[in-house]
Amino acid sequence: MAKKRPQTKAVKAQVTNGEIPVVGAREPCPCGSGRRYKACHGRAAAHAVTELVQRPFEGLPGECDWVALRELVPAATVPLTLKDGLPEGVPSVTLATVLPMAWPALRRDDGSVLLALQNESSSGDLARDLADTLLRALEAEPGTPVSGRRVPTEGPRLQDLLDPNGDFTPVVHTGFEFWIPESSDNSNPEVGASLERANAAAIPTVKLTGVDSSYWCETPEKNHLRWVMPHPEEKLLDALARLHAAGTSSLGDDTRLVGSFRAHGLMVPVWDLPTSMRAEDCEKPAAEFAERLAAALATDTPLTPEERRARGGLTNRQVTLS
Repeated sequence: MAKKRPQTKAVKAQVTNGEIPVVGAREPCPCGSGRRYKACHGRAAAHAVTELVQRPFEGLPGECDWVALRELVPAATVPLTLKDGLPEGVPSVTLATVLPMAWPALRRDDGSVLLALQNESSSGDLARDLADTLLRALEAEPGTPVSGRRVPTEGPRLQDLLDPNGDFTPVVHTGFEFWIPESSDNSNPEVGASLERANAAAIPTVKLTGVDSSYWCETPEKNHLRWVMPHPEEKLLDALARLHAAGTSSLGDDTRLVGSFRAHGLMVPVWDLPTSMRAEDCEKPAAEFAERLAAALATDTPLTPEERRARGGLTNRQVTLS
């Protein structure tokens, strides 16, 4: 018979004040209880990982564009305004869709910070993950990237760090050359190879200027318009169904509302466009559609049988991205 293990006596707590450090699940808990981390203070961490925040960007300026840059746009940057101003030695903070080698963030030689948006999340709250990365980037040595880590369960979110009245205007790029400062000689072969791969995979994308959070993109077979909308999902589905049943949900000849994405708590209707329809050709039809949608959103009458069928079709063609 296997011998019974002697019971481990609890030892005196080693951490009496302050935050309990995050360690491996099977490691002894830093609090000194004698139990494994996962059975002690790690329980809260495990719960936080599984508890998904449905709208992580809610309350931030440009919530719809945050969603678009996270899920839809290959290459874009946005200057960020911190609530308490820039720390000494940090001339700027810029949000980027992705960075070389999938770095979560980068502190450049001049002290400026690039924060990547499309990296994996270690918890259920993307806003907390990004805030943790940003804080570490602000304190990193110039010229160094910031690595990923498991984020503590308690800590600030982006909403705590960014100015709620700050501007959020994305700049969409044709490639990822923004990775390399103009003053750099681009001598890092790894960065150069990563840049080449990223540029080859990027889908041409343009942000419309006449309506908010609407992005045209080009693919080999057809073009698309993907439009992140802030309206409550059920109300937006009703409004789109009214327009679809009335035959007014398209953006012109040979265009079609084909469905929608669901991403970070918001809906993203998607239209198929002919390959001849460029981004500038979408501006007027999109503005006219926005007027029709506003009228449909303001309608509270029950849906007709035809509108209910249209709604069912739109619901069946929803794809959840996150």
